[in-house]
Amino acid sequence: MEIHVFKTPGETIKGVADFFVAVVNDSINKRGKCNLVLPGGNSPKKLFELLASPSYKNQINWQKVWFFFGDERYVPFTDNDNNGLMAKRSLFDPLEIEGSKIYYINTSFFPREAADDYEKKIKARFGENPCRFDLILLGLGENAHTASLFPYTSVIHESKTLVSSVYIDEINASRITMTPALLNDSYNIAFLVYGKNKAEAVYNILKGPKDIDKFPAQVINPKQGIVHWFLDAAAASML
Repeated sequence: MEIHVFKTPGETIKGVADFFVAVVNDSINKRGKCNLVLPGGNSPKKLFELLASPSYKNQINWQKVWFFFGDERYVPFTDNDNNGLMAKRSLFDPLEIEGSKIYYINTSFFPREAADDYEKKIKARFGENPCRFDLILLGLGENAHTASLFPYTSVIHESKTLVSSVYIDEINASRITMTPALLNDSYNIAFLVYGKNKAEAVYNILKGPKDIDKFPAQVINPKQGIVHWFLDAAAASML
């Protein structure tokens, strides 16, 4: 594990953007392509906008990048809370990414069917090779959840299924999420976390007792590679 602490949210986002460029280019150089997983929520929007900005967009050959999502809210694609729509507006459209390179989670299905459909798409993408992403970006909730692995949900312990639907009592809503079985089989994982409101969650995950049911992000422990934490000073203030 490597922890990178920056003074401000803006510097933290720039740190992740630089890491993103380095990892994507390394993957393209080694394997001729990059398969990556984007996070949802509010925090990554500014990262996406930075990557699509003039100072970053030409640093990557986007023709060799394929995009997936770590989780999705069970809302229509046209809903402003849809993670895919947010990425489309802030990253894909500005970069003119081909639709064939974007793997959205189809929420027009029932949740379980949406999860099964997404798992099939992932397996089809990797073919006979292991389903191993080059880069997975993750966020963190104040309750220590990541992707849609919420406290005390059974999906935290999923070891076989790659994508699962989950009903979360805490928010009275369904989600579709990649499971630890898939998330932990990645070459690179990076958390983007900023804000004082995340400080306690960061402390509990990195310094607290091991309790993945209470602190689900603790389950992120890849078989290979290193987990990178990109934090601003406020989020890291309890470490």
